[in-house]
Amino acid sequence: MTEQERLLEWVERVAMYLARDGVPPIAGRVLGWLMVCDPPEQSAGQISQAIGASRASLTSNLRLLTSMGFLTWRTRPGERTVYYRMAEDAWGVVVRHQIASITSFLDITRDGLGLVGPDDDRATRVRQAHATFEWMAKVFDNAPPLHPDDSADKETP
Repeated sequence: MTEQERLLEWVERVAMYLARDGVPPIAGRVLGWLMVCDPPEQSAGQISQAIGASRASLTSNLRLLTSMGFLTWRTRPGERTVYYRMAEDAWGVVVRHQIASITSFLDITRDGLGLVGPDDDRATRVRQAHATFEWMAKVFDNAPPLHPDDSADKETP
């Protein structure tokens, strides 16, 4: 098996992992590819060729990943081609957005508890959601900060 084939197998694993959370497979492949490609900046044509995606589906998925905070893009002087790469601290940015959304959902569940009243059967379901999201918010509030420089290049036991 060639290095390219091994890389593409890994890219597919990334895509299938992210698909479990609703990320389209093409977006997952793009993300996986941009994590391991060389050079780290790639045009849509290069990405399309590497992962075997049509340019049409690639465009919408590049837009999605950019809006989620995973990718940045730039052009080079004198060229019209757009080059994509992983955003600086992409994973940290995306996770911080998700953590912020937990707090937003806590506000919603709190309002839901006020709507249905404490003795209503529906309150049990809302309380369960509220308790779960409240727990997650506390876990993240008490978590030590991530220091990318401390962990990025260390071996995992």
